[in-house]
Amino acid sequence: MEYANLGHTDIKVSKLCIGAMSFGKPGTMHDWSLDYPASEKIIQHALDLGINFFDTANTYSAGTSEEYLGRALKSNQIARDQVVLASKVYFNPGHLSSAAIHREIEGSLKRLGTDYLDLYIIHRFDYETPLEETMAALNDLVKAGKVRAIGASAMYGYQFQNLQQVAKDNGWAQFQTMENHYNLLYREDERELIPICKQMGVSLMPYSPLAAGHLSHREWQVDTLRSQTDRVAMGKYDRAKNKDLPIVARVDELAQKYGVSMTQIALAWQWAKGVTAPIIGSTKASHLDEAVAALAVKLTPADVDYLEELYTPHEIRGAIAHNPAAGTVLIDEKK
Repeated sequence: MEYANLGHTDIKVSKLCIGAMSFGKPGTMHDWSLDYPASEKIIQHALDLGINFFDTANTYSAGTSEEYLGRALKSNQIARDQVVLASKVYFNPGHLSSAAIHREIEGSLKRLGTDYLDLYIIHRFDYETPLEETMAALNDLVKAGKVRAIGASAMYGYQFQNLQQVAKDNGWAQFQTMENHYNLLYREDERELIPICKQMGVSLMPYSPLAAGHLSHREWQVDTLRSQTDRVAMGKYDRAKNKDLPIVARVDELAQKYGVSMTQIALAWQWAKGVTAPIIGSTKASHLDEAVAALAVKLTPADVDYLEELYTPHEIRGAIAHNPAAGTVLIDEKK
């Protein structure tokens, strides 16, 4: 395993992050999520491979994702300082108000069975709460020792810039990570958000690095429960299927050239683009083995150019749009 620091912190994470949306009581969010025994096996295998970074959220599977993750770490007697735990806040009453942030952190800590989070991420941008209120509340958590560092998730570049500036102006904790939608089939954040993050030294930890599996196999649709029932993934990718299939074909071509899997090519591209730790959602131990093996795949600049050449602009998928007359509109959900 390889490791890197998050942003400007001393928090050292594996260069793969486990997305805990795969864990949780089936049917509370997704039909394909893993029950506790299956979740524990995946978590234990990840730890055995040297993966120490886990990302969850307060609303994943009605809180059972956090519960399963905390329970599995405790049952395996993993020392708290040996893992990096991240959770998120937004899809809850009050969104990112001070009251909501202070309330929701307590719930996350209780479900995870810990006194602190290594990383607390705002799940989206909140149009209704003043920026100062949100950033002050997050800074309170850092000062109280309940959070070591803060991060942000899918939003527009100007929103991230404004939040960071508010924190800087007031001497508050600034974001150290960005968890955004980024893969070979969706690169819209390369226009503004990613350059801003790189300029600020903010670590990238993208979700959906395999585009819901579309970058892992030549066929667009495969016979799995997730592929057949994941409406979120369908909404993110199916409308651009025809223009994205040629990109998928190039991933397959390079995979055959190097004698590796398509998954490994897609992940190797992430690291070639300066990503710190792509988030992988796994329901099988073999998926983790394959992902870790991708660290040995080194793409050349020519390979990267070849993979990117056919990309065309896509509709925004991830950030929340805002219409003052209609309110906020969730463009898609996570992973």
